[in-house]
Amino acid sequence: VQLVESGGGLVQAGGSLRVSCVASGSTSYITAIAWHRQAPGKQRELVARITRAASTNYTDSVKGRSTISRDNAMNTVYLEIMSLKPEDTGVYYCNAEVTVATIENPKQIIHYWGKGTLVTVSS
Repeated sequence: VQLVESGGGLVQAGGSLRVSCVASGSTSYITAIAWHRQAPGKQRELVARITRAASTNYTDSVKGRSTISRDNAMNTVYLEIMSLKPEDTGVYYCNAEVTVATIENPKQIIHYWGKGTLVTVSS
């Protein structure tokens, strides 16, 4: 599975931005795709996640002002964040979860990552 993010850029606080993640390869095995972000000097954190069944969850800091969505084939996942704040600044990474069966674990999850797209929110 290969992931390519796009849509990052410089945005003023209060604006909105939509980032996209395009998956290729064995996408039929993807069970969920998540967006993570890493601010300068901080650990990477989960922002939002969507499953193939379209179940979603968001981190508290973006809840109510962001939407994660996907196309039916789970080939493209979008994350839109509105009312952007300077603390939303960071590199946004796409993460795909692929569930495989192994002898040790019938539901082993393998994670694939994109290279990220930089979002900068100016105050």
